[in-house]
Amino acid sequence: MTTDFTALRDQVRGTVRTREDADYTAGATAFNLRIQHAPDAVVHATDERDVVETVRFARAAGVPVHLHATGHGAVAPYASGIVLVLDALTAVSVDPQAKTATVGGGTRWQDVVTAAAEHGLAPVTGSSTHVGVVGFLVGGGIGPLARSHGFGSDRLVSARVVTGAGEVVDAAPDGDAELLWALRGGKTGLGVVTEVTIELVPLPELYAGTLFFDLAVSTDPFPGWLEWTRTAPPEVTTSGMLLRFPDLDVVPDPMRGRHLFALHAAFPGPAHEGEQLVKPLRELGTLHIDDLGPLPAAEIARITNDPTEPGPGYHRGAMLTHADRDLADVLLGLVGPGSQSPIMGVEIRHLGGALRHEQPHTSAVGHRDFDYLTGAFGVPDPSLFETVMPAAFDQWEEALAPWRSPHLSPNWMADPYDPEQIAKTWPDQTRTRLDAVRTAHDPDGVFAR
Repeated sequence: MTTDFTALRDQVRGTVRTREDADYTAGATAFNLRIQHAPDAVVHATDERDVVETVRFARAAGVPVHLHATGHGAVAPYASGIVLVLDALTAVSVDPQAKTATVGGGTRWQDVVTAAAEHGLAPVTGSSTHVGVVGFLVGGGIGPLARSHGFGSDRLVSARVVTGAGEVVDAAPDGDAELLWALRGGKTGLGVVTEVTIELVPLPELYAGTLFFDLAVSTDPFPGWLEWTRTAPPEVTTSGMLLRFPDLDVVPDPMRGRHLFALHAAFPGPAHEGEQLVKPLRELGTLHIDDLGPLPAAEIARITNDPTEPGPGYHRGAMLTHADRDLADVLLGLVGPGSQSPIMGVEIRHLGGALRHEQPHTSAVGHRDFDYLTGAFGVPDPSLFETVMPAAFDQWEEALAPWRSPHLSPNWMADPYDPEQIAKTWPDQTRTRLDAVRTAHDPDGVFAR
């Protein structure tokens, strides 16, 4: 049955486009262009009232609502229902005395980072400040300050949420505390978050950046770094990437045609302390590029320089129980010098530290007992996505078996709607509690779960 969206057009201030309109999904595309949405309608909300009216319409019409802010969270195409776009809800207000920021539900992290830095403060954000604030928070949120400051979701103070009934609820310690608990890492199906208030942390100085080692010279820096992580100071967060750059003119000359090990590091403190803490990393081998030093907090995204433009991609991730020399040898064999794999890069992030601080009564993040996670991404060539890339990534996952954790972290699920992955992400008690929150606030299943 075809849904008539005429009444919704009359009810909202924003635009409502359907399949009859040219380019109706413009502004609602996934960041990964491999995913192409084709819903029944796309609604661009201008404010919270538009969100309320859209949800109420969807509930009455019996059509699902999918949320879109920056498009980074899409894992599969939306083939029906309404895509509700929140990219107009981007107000940012910093309270330097309370050390908090209140931001709209469609805000990207960079806007918060910039506003907070003016006061010597910073949010606990991800490696990319191009992603949305809310999507990062409801998935736990692991970033370059992970070991020193924990999950980003632990800093969520309160939120305004439009429920599946089209009602506005304040998720807060003195409001709906159970919904607030669920939003701290509960991921999907919890409502439309139109505004959040987050705790900021003092960050007057940051020592961070990247050390690059040429793997053609030596592969020793990679296993050497993994060994260093076993006794690494808890205030330093590092991640390592094995990268294969094509020999193309679009690639900067220092990287073109090379296999590099990129070692990212972040220490929230003064340069003289940072230099001493990371000194063993500089001594791992002959440096190809040294881009590690004092970094303005507003430029924290420079640590990893994640892509900011949409493109086709193929990637997978996993949590690890441990990382050692044998793992390094396996990964170097798969994607190191001389390999012809369509996998362009493999990353390992060192976790632990403040991420392990147990908060079961205040946070829905399921598991905090892993010290490493890994991700891999392939050549962005759609012609390889059907058969070549899956086979290569299956080989990668099989090779990881001795080190792979049985658990997942919410934002590292390949499919947050897969029952098997859901079971790995949250313990039974947490999952049951989350289901109860979803049922209470969305009894008709308006939001995709």
